[in-house]
Amino acid sequence: MVASLGDPYSSFMTSKEAEEFDNTISSSFSGIGVEIQEKDGYITVVSPIKNSPAEAAGLRPNDKIIEVDGKSIKGISSTEATTKIRGKKGTSVTLTISRPGTDKPFDVKIVRDEIPIETVYAEMGADKIATIQITTFSENTYSELEKALKDMESKGMKGLVIDLRGNPGGLLDQAVDIASLFLPDGKVIVQEQVKDGSKQTIKADSSAHDGYKVKVPVTMLIDEGSASASEILAAAARESGGIKLVGAKSFGKGTVQTALPLSDGSLLKLTIAKWLTPDGEWIHEKGIKPDVAVALPAYATMAIPDASKTYKEGSFGDDVKTIETMLAALKYNVGKVDGLFDEDTTDGVKVFQEASKLKVDGIVTGATTDALITAIQKELKANDPQEKKAVELVKEQWK
Repeated sequence: MVASLGDPYSSFMTSKEAEEFDNTISSSFSGIGVEIQEKDGYITVVSPIKNSPAEAAGLRPNDKIIEVDGKSIKGISSTEATTKIRGKKGTSVTLTISRPGTDKPFDVKIVRDEIPIETVYAEMGADKIATIQITTFSENTYSELEKALKDMESKGMKGLVIDLRGNPGGLLDQAVDIASLFLPDGKVIVQEQVKDGSKQTIKADSSAHDGYKVKVPVTMLIDEGSASASEILAAAARESGGIKLVGAKSFGKGTVQTALPLSDGSLLKLTIAKWLTPDGEWIHEKGIKPDVAVALPAYATMAIPDASKTYKEGSFGDDVKTIETMLAALKYNVGKVDGLFDEDTTDGVKVFQEASKLKVDGIVTGATTDALITAIQKELKANDPQEKKAVELVKEQWK
């Protein structure tokens, strides 16, 4: 019945699936921590959840999941796929991934874990510019954000970067409340348009939160994993608040869903409207282009090598090229980055192993693979070109 609607965002959930869905927006659940949708017949990653097994395994926005534990999932709904991917903490699932820009599909084995719904992460940077990441919009996101903002203010915050990268969306009311922090009351946040063409305009209103507003210069970060409610916030910030967006083009999900509980505990999730930006644009399947586009380095989007596999002199392929790219980014000399594990690669691995206090054998597997992944993640965090540009734009507003 739901499939006949021709809408990938409408779905039916059994009572068990409905309970799991409720957990994802209110407490925690066991799984790998990834937001997915059905797109063109394929289950497609919108974004992994921060600090989740899916993020650690290197899943990326727009990855297509073509198999789960060796069985094709082409043509199934996102609800069915979620049921297959989730499972008890400590168990594993193997996903076969097709990634744009790679030659062939590859397997990723992920151990399931408890996924807590903590949605706001804040830290104070240099020059008293705070960075606050919002990972999704769940029931408590506004209150988490307000608490984080007041904490940063108590530490002397002079500027703010809101990081919406990898945020797949969530509850509209939370995004609206958060947008009201950055816009003058009365400014348009979003327009909802139903099938008959009529529109409802939602405007900034901080009265429910004692008029609390952010009063320091702000920029926002978006990328291809920013979808739905995060796009609503980003568009409102730019079009109604003049806030600059930095990063990469967003995902492009311009529809609004509602959940209709049924008497047996099951749930119908139906699309009821499309949303338009304050200027009246429908960004569905187009996304939002940032004011300043900044690309991440190549290693940030590569498939992470499998720690259960062994790579050594004579090995060849995409995983080896990724290993070479990572080592080169960490300033280890591996010679030519060509996908061939040669003598230069071996020497580079040995130097890395020695610096990391690992067994020095020139072989990449197990602990060496894990250490390499951790090191490259730290490198990206320390030298994030998108965040650096966002900070630069905050400083320009001081002038």
